[in-house]
Amino acid sequence: MTMPFTDEDLQQPVSNIIQSKISPMLAKDGGAIELKKIKDGKIFVQLQGACVGCSASSSTLKFIVEKELREAIHPDLEIINVPQGMEDQIPNE
Repeated sequence: MTMPFTDEDLQQPVSNIIQSKISPMLAKDGGAIELKKIKDGKIFVQLQGACVGCSASSSTLKFIVEKELREAIHPDLEIINVPQGMEDQIPNE
C-alpha cells in the first residue's frame, strides 16, 4: 500500500513521537532510540544504549516503537531497526 504522506510529511510527526513518547520509555531501562531516515514510508530507527544486544529489543521495536507510531500516524507504517554498524545499509535513493 502506498502511504498517503510524503517522507517529508512524516519527518516531524515521527520525530515528535520518538522524542516525546518513545525515548522516555526506553530511557527508563537505559535504552535510547535515534531516527535515522524516512524513505518510501519506511521509518529507519536505531535502538541504542541498553537496547543494543538486549534479548527484548525485538519486542521493544514491535510493541513500543511500532505500536506508538502506527497508532499515532498510520497503521501501515513499516519500522526498521538499523543495527549499529549497519548504517550504510539504509537505502539512499
